[in-house]
Amino acid sequence: MVALGVSLSLLFALSSTPARADVLNEIKERGELKVCLEPAYMPFEITDKRGQIVGFDPDLAALMAEALGVKLVLSSTAWDGIIPALVTSKCDIIMSGMTITKERAETIDFSEPYMVIGQTVLLRKELESKIKSYKDLNKPKYKIASKLGTTGEIAAKKYLPKATYLSFETEAEGVMEVVNGKADAFVYDSPYNAVAIGQRGAGKLIFLDQPFTSEPLGWGVRKGNPEFIKWLNEFLVKVKQDGTYDKLYQKWFKNTDWLKDVQ
Repeated sequence: MVALGVSLSLLFALSSTPARADVLNEIKERGELKVCLEPAYMPFEITDKRGQIVGFDPDLAALMAEALGVKLVLSSTAWDGIIPALVTSKCDIIMSGMTITKERAETIDFSEPYMVIGQTVLLRKELESKIKSYKDLNKPKYKIASKLGTTGEIAAKKYLPKATYLSFETEAEGVMEVVNGKADAFVYDSPYNAVAIGQRGAGKLIFLDQPFTSEPLGWGVRKGNPEFIKWLNEFLVKVKQDGTYDKLYQKWFKNTDWLKDVQ
């Protein structure tokens, strides 16, 4: 009888505990949309000369905050800590050009993809006549660089297993390793490489711009927030239909005028 009484009491306590509110409601009540991103992934997010975080994702985040009627708070977060920051409620959403992967989806939920990209190669210019495809780099004599903990690193190890792999904390470090002749190639996302060759590698690098992977990017949200996911997907449809998305894409991906403000 005692054991039964304890069980019933526990059951009653659990059933009377209110369910955790969807984060969408929390955002509206708080009056802030807190966004985690790493401002080192141009043109998705980068820090300008004034110390402000700018880019494609911050612009979309500003539109989200406006649609929600709340203040936007951008939180600069190291890539290796960005998912833990979300899970521990230091932010409401990750907007940082994050690829949707099965491994990440075990820990967080994703919106529908807001862009699809692929891995490409920045090649040391001296190898132009020898390397025509990423496949040609799959030899022990070649040194391949990418950024730690990214799909660039995963792709380099998966598709170029015979090459020597070099891992770096930032994209810029990896690119400069090739520019300085200490590595033969940098494997990374096509939008970043397209900008990086103009910013740092003009005359020193060759851009093998044909992607050899297909990677959907999504916004990351803590698990158990279906209303927020639904709102994000509807927001994405809206900005694509009304032309806002295309305008921002042209601004950040088809135009390089913004580079003068970040160099």
